[in-house]
Amino acid sequence: MAATAVSQSTVVSARDLTRRFGEGDTAVDALREVSLDIEPGKLTAVMGPSGSGKSTLMHILAGLDRPTSGTVSIAGQEITRMSDNELTHLRRKHIGFVFQFYNLLPMLTAEENIKLPLSVAGTSVDAAWFGDLVDKIGLAGRLRHRPSELSGGQQQRVAVARALISKPTVVFADEPTGNLDSKSSAEILELLRDSSAAYGQTIVMVTHDPRAAAIAHRILYLADGRIVLDQSGATEAEVFQTMNRLDTVVSS
Repeated sequence: MAATAVSQSTVVSARDLTRRFGEGDTAVDALREVSLDIEPGKLTAVMGPSGSGKSTLMHILAGLDRPTSGTVSIAGQEITRMSDNELTHLRRKHIGFVFQFYNLLPMLTAEENIKLPLSVAGTSVDAAWFGDLVDKIGLAGRLRHRPSELSGGQQQRVAVARALISKPTVVFADEPTGNLDSKSSAEILELLRDSSAAYGQTIVMVTHDPRAAAIAHRILYLADGRIVLDQSGATEAEVFQTMNRLDTVVSS
């Protein structure tokens, strides 16, 4: 599939995304003509009230769902018209995922879970890169343990390393701290921010947690399926105040 012309300063680009569920009088637009560009090497947080469309947006940007109309490009390739097979290959090369509930394979060790994307793609492991990554996530002594032998925070560290191991163009993180205690959440957020700083990793993180959004370089706020505010960094208190205003507007 031919690459589309996008700026070298953009790794993910969306234009006029609309996602409609249902038909006729019962139709609901989860997204309404959303356009955005994600810069490389930055951590972008996506926030919004429940039902604002933030998870739908992430799923469409990652090629897990298709828009009713509009386009998405990743690394210069338009993905909205790709076949399932083409999308699978693109995700292996360009996309990493971090989920709220880890999604680790229980029969594999931590090391095997981390290396799984490379195994599936038939790609050899760069020993130096793996060693640096394992050192960064702080689980060098736990690589032979299976998920059931790890704490929630340790499991999410494995999931983050798995997302980074193939050096993807972009990592999508869906509520990565939503299932963790405050201490583990802080550690995972620090790891994500460090990954952006140390490796130049582009990360798009959907979250409802002001603490999580406050570590981001940029925060996109959604309400009623539209981006209503694009903010370049904010404190936890500022994020909390913005969310309160949005909740008030949406509920009024």
